[in-house]
Amino acid sequence: MSTPQVQTIITEMGSRLGANSGLGGTLKFDFGDAGSVYIDGKAAPNTVSDGAGKSADCTITVTLETFEKMVKGELDGTSAFMQGKLRVAGDMGLAMKLGPILQKARG
Repeated sequence: MSTPQVQTIITEMGSRLGANSGLGGTLKFDFGDAGSVYIDGKAAPNTVSDGAGKSADCTITVTLETFEKMVKGELDGTSAFMQGKLRVAGDMGLAMKLGPILQKARG
C-alpha cells in the first residue's frame, strides 16, 4: 500500500497525463517503502495507478525527494541518473521519454 504522498502523485499524474501520454509502454516509479506509481501508456486511455505487484517495461527507482525535484524542474533525469540518484531497469528508451512525462506532471 502506498503512502498518502504517493497516492497524491498517482492522482495528480492521472489527471495531468491525459488519454495519451506518448509513452507507448508501461513505466513504474518505485519509491521503495513509500510505494510506487504505475503508468500504463499502452492502455487507451492511458492510466496511472498504484504499482504494487505490477511489472513494467521500464522501472525507475528513485527517492520521493529526488522525484519531487525532477517534477519541479530543479533536477533533470539525466543528471539524476549520472549522480546515481535514479536507477533504470528495463527499456531505456522509455526512460528517455521521462522528460515530457514530468513536464505534464508539472501541469
